[in-house]
Amino acid sequence: MGVRFKATHVVLAMLCAMYFITYVDRVNIGTAAGEIQKELGLSNTQLGLVFSAFAYPYLLFQVIGGWVGDHFGPRKTLFWCGMIWAAATIMTGFVNGLAALFVARFALGFGEGATFPTATRAMQYWTPTNRRGFAQGLTHSFARLGNAVTPPVVALLILWLTWRGAFVVLGFVSLIWGVIWVWYFRNEPKEHASITEAELAALPPRPTGERPRVPWGPLLGRMWPVTLTYFCYGWCLWLYLNWLPLFFKNNYSLDIKNSALFASGVFFAGVVGDSVGGVLSDKILDRTGNVRLARLSVTVAGFTGALLSLFPILFVHDITIVALCLSAGFFCAELVIGPMWSIPMDIAPKYSGTASGIMNTGSAFAAIVSPLVAGFVIDVTGNWYLPFLMSMGLLLLGGFSAFLMHPERPFAEAEGRLPSGRVVAAE
Repeated sequence: MGVRFKATHVVLAMLCAMYFITYVDRVNIGTAAGEIQKELGLSNTQLGLVFSAFAYPYLLFQVIGGWVGDHFGPRKTLFWCGMIWAAATIMTGFVNGLAALFVARFALGFGEGATFPTATRAMQYWTPTNRRGFAQGLTHSFARLGNAVTPPVVALLILWLTWRGAFVVLGFVSLIWGVIWVWYFRNEPKEHASITEAELAALPPRPTGERPRVPWGPLLGRMWPVTLTYFCYGWCLWLYLNWLPLFFKNNYSLDIKNSALFASGVFFAGVVGDSVGGVLSDKILDRTGNVRLARLSVTVAGFTGALLSLFPILFVHDITIVALCLSAGFFCAELVIGPMWSIPMDIAPKYSGTASGIMNTGSAFAAIVSPLVAGFVIDVTGNWYLPFLMSMGLLLLGGFSAFLMHPERPFAEAEGRLPSGRVVAAE
């Protein structure tokens, strides 16, 4: 008799694959940037503009995409997202100048904008409440695995097919994922042919009645500290994702293969950090029942560790020590992912897609500003370390702003206020 996989596990695996592929397609530009810059004659500032192009529609579609995912369901939403970002990736291989490259990256952000909020909506119904931190940490660890494998994979594809061929191949992989997703996934777990009664019993109960309208004002009021905290994390993240391969290549005069290997090593640390942060947060929640402690303790520790890890690179420039410091910093920064993506589900279970979209606008806005500022600073000063100094300031702010978040207070404006201080498990 063959091995039978649980439907809930297959869905989680497919979401892990989506996170992996979306990050490959959004960070492949960092490894190919040297070749693209040379062929198209771009300055670092222009390259920063290209890096940021992805983030403009990505920012816009965090909240809109979260609402679309809530309204139309993850099955159709993620399928069409996959088709768009796949086409944009393929289109990148055919650009002939700065304007066309900007448009291709803009289209990629349009396709990927709704993916993570919609995936959170899928996890809302397909993941037991006490496994949310684990599920968010695991899926995001696959995103970081995508970061880690992209530099060497893209470097090899460039050597084999040129940078243009590399984008075409990666785009077709995305098309395949979209087709498999729409074939297998169902918005309602109970409608899936392979799900068991035991799996259904472990999943959170579904709200009944009409879908409630999103109370935008009160929800924004609850989510703005979460968004600010995630912006601080995002500033550091997008500096790493966009500029790290070029940092090693230009600052240490490495070829594309060696710079890709150094960048890949740093990104692998993030894979571990994502998983560890989610597991730690869930364990603290299981042992204490304190949602605020479970989410904030790991988040603040992550910001603090990242800040302390980056500090030595301001004084010691040996490539091995710098790589180790950057790896430790990325590991610590990624600890915050599991608890942070659990917070929208903790605060607003009925609007988790929309709430997570509001939160991720912080990272999306950072994705616009961080690459532009870094490129401008490098062009003006020639110093590749100054952008990391700026990231340290944002990490400090993030550590403080985390204390303004209150995941222990479920959002109940649509139902009437809960008694002050009462902690209720999110459904």
